[in-house]
Amino acid sequence: QVQLVESGGGLVQAGGSLRLSCAASGRTFRVYNMGWFRQAPGKEREFVAVISRSGVSTYYTGSVKGRFTISRVNAKNTVYLQMNSLKPEDTAVYYCAAEDSSGLGSARASEYDYWGRGTQVTVSS
Repeated sequence: QVQLVESGGGLVQAGGSLRLSCAASGRTFRVYNMGWFRQAPGKEREFVAVISRSGVSTYYTGSVKGRFTISRVNAKNTVYLQMNSLKPEDTAVYYCAAEDSSGLGSARASEYDYWGRGTQVTVSS
């Protein structure tokens, strides 16, 4: 069992930056691939980024590539999402999730075993 708690969300103007954090407790953090997903009002949850267990492999959805960076510090049981050049369309609740897999990380929400409760990110124009 893994518990995930996101933090770092808030209100920011377009072009600004935020850094989200996701702290994990419970089972050993380093065995999980970690992903970030987001859900805007009236829309389905969508994949944002994933990082492999070792941190060597990362993958992003096209709309955030070059603006967002996912990273992790296994010694701190924490995964981060650095978000730069934010746009109003980035407004959503952001969730972190843990995938118990030997692969490099999935973009499919159904593959993830544990989820946090989310943190709100609002980007004003």
